[in-house]
Amino acid sequence: MYVVDRGAFGPDNLRAIELWTEAAELGSVDAHSNLGASYYTGEGVEEDKPRAIRHWQEAAMKGHTGSRHNLGIFEFNKGDHELAVQHWMISAKMGYEMSLNAIKKMFMEGHATKAQYAEALRGYGDAVEEMKSHQREEAKRLGV
Repeated sequence: MYVVDRGAFGPDNLRAIELWTEAAELGSVDAHSNLGASYYTGEGVEEDKPRAIRHWQEAAMKGHTGSRHNLGIFEFNKGDHELAVQHWMISAKMGYEMSLNAIKKMFMEGHATKAQYAEALRGYGDAVEEMKSHQREEAKRLGV
């Protein structure tokens, strides 16, 4: 598994980190997510996994599904499949397809139960259905 939901780095990584740090201090969940990815991989900053996790936790607690998914990846890589599934259940139920796919894979490998996969699938479907609107469907039809 791998870290997802990276922000694009411009030519000046240090400036990007500074701007994301400022935005995170102002409450931006996307900035927390990007900082988490940067500190996790060491791209643009010195690698600091505990700091990365704190950024992802902050974003996840505020509803950022990509950060919640990344926490699941972190736990999976540590070997804590149960906690990984818990993180992915939350983000799958919020409509994050990558988490649903991760739970499906965990189910296929015997690390998640059929009930967990079914619950994630129902929650994902409900979230996707809830996001539908006539205006979105019309815009999609028009290619907007």
